[in-house]
Amino acid sequence: MADATAEFFEYLRALGHEPLLDRVTGSVRVEIENGTPMDRWLITIDKGDIRVTHRNAKADCTVRLHKTLFEELAQGKANAMASLLRGTLAIDGNYELLVLFQRVFPGPQAGAAGR
Repeated sequence: MADATAEFFEYLRALGHEPLLDRVTGSVRVEIENGTPMDRWLITIDKGDIRVTHRNAKADCTVRLHKTLFEELAQGKANAMASLLRGTLAIDGNYELLVLFQRVFPGPQAGAAGR
């Protein structure tokens, strides 16, 4: 099985523009724990236009989680807000950006609701 994290970020790069984010402008840094050093991705959104880099730059919203959880999010097996409430995902900065960014993750799969 291919790496769901790499596939997700490649999908975002190729997407270029997401109409569900037409009213969104901001940046989200995703810090994925999988040993040392941490894997970091910076997603910049400008009225739906998406740019993805590996830069470790300041962002409006920083999300920290383990690679296993991110892979579940990228596959539609987990929900970012439910994970935040459970304490398995940490966030600094603009919480609203996480709510909006969550739109680019695939929807839940059958049998995976509420995870």
